[in-house]
Amino acid sequence: MYTRRALVLGFLAASYLAAQDSQPTLQVTGAVKQALTLSADDLAKMPRATVKTTNAGMETVYDGVWLHEVLKKAGVPQGGELRGKALSSYVIAEAQDGYQVVFSLGELDPSFIDNEILLADTANGKPLFGSQGRFRLVVPKDKPGARSIRMLTKIEVVQVRK
Repeated sequence: MYTRRALVLGFLAASYLAAQDSQPTLQVTGAVKQALTLSADDLAKMPRATVKTTNAGMETVYDGVWLHEVLKKAGVPQGGELRGKALSSYVIAEAQDGYQVVFSLGELDPSFIDNEILLADTANGKPLFGSQGRFRLVVPKDKPGARSIRMLTKIEVVQVRK
């Protein structure tokens, strides 16, 4: 009986420690040269940027990495390479709850359009957590804000085939 309790307690303790050690990650997959699995620590090592937003009179300052920098790290065509078939590619951003939004590669490249999108991991100087998830896309120039996806877990690059 004591052996069974010890085993159960040991299993529960190991499960708890494993859950504490696992960091939320963001997957970058699909038509990329290098698939990525990024943690908040990985993003902290990349060039940082800040975006201020206002919603219902409340200002929030998000800090993170420009999405085009993450895509560049994955080997997605940008700038002069973004021509022909590459311009028919798009990105699906997916949240933990299954919510998805779409961006064309052209609208994610600052050499094409002045609409930089932030992959945020902090808000007002504190890490994102809870119902916000650990990562969020912030799209400051979208008027309704529906593509500022919270609980972000995956970015998939899709090449349209014709």
